[in-house]
Amino acid sequence: MAQMNNKVALVVGGAKGIGLAIAERLSVEGANVFITSRRSEDAEKAANGIGNGAVGITADASSPDDMLRAVEKVRAAHGRIDALVLNAGLSEPSQITDMTPEHFDRHFDVNVRGMVFGLQAALPGMKEGGSIVLIGSVAGSSGYSSYGTYCATKAAVRSYGRTWAAELAPKGIRVNVVAPGPTDTEMMAAVADDTRAAIVAPIPMGRMARPSEVASAALFLLSDDASYIAGAELCVDGGLRQV
Repeated sequence: MAQMNNKVALVVGGAKGIGLAIAERLSVEGANVFITSRRSEDAEKAANGIGNGAVGITADASSPDDMLRAVEKVRAAHGRIDALVLNAGLSEPSQITDMTPEHFDRHFDVNVRGMVFGLQAALPGMKEGGSIVLIGSVAGSSGYSSYGTYCATKAAVRSYGRTWAAELAPKGIRVNVVAPGPTDTEMMAAVADDTRAAIVAPIPMGRMARPSEVASAALFLLSDDASYIAGAELCVDGGLRQV
């Protein structure tokens, strides 16, 4: 039997990259999938590509009002949310000497504020047995020159994951974090060859992750196979942070 048969899944930031790969895998495993994107054309295109009745919702992850409307659409269709993936994220370089308040605010608005209020919006529709996956990053426990703000937001994701796991465990809702290393998404494909080589060099497995591999980790944590796992961080990094 499919691991997510008849479950209702909402993937925030599910139109591209890792989010899309997760949404596709959930659909294959039998879930009723909803995805969000702030661009309506991206949401529609991704949902059509996923098929199986997947629904695309136009919503800005940094807007609490948009997240409330997105959740209302899911609950209007199915009455509940069984699996929630909070994936929307932003990563732009800036060294501390050049950082602007706008740079700081953009990252924390999407990567942290959006995650916090996205979860808050979804919780009334989640019951015992529900599962939440936050998409973090190995950057949350490492330092990468020019990406200090991004790294700080991902450290916040990990911290919230621990706290929410404790807060929601009495309700029977599990919270875990998937922390990818460098992943070969469409955005990464545009990076220059020498930069890609430098990114791959320290990875023991000698390559970037495929989005489908990150999706497999998220699927596991969302499924009943992980029923006794809460507050964990599952690194999908080819050994980058482990060795």
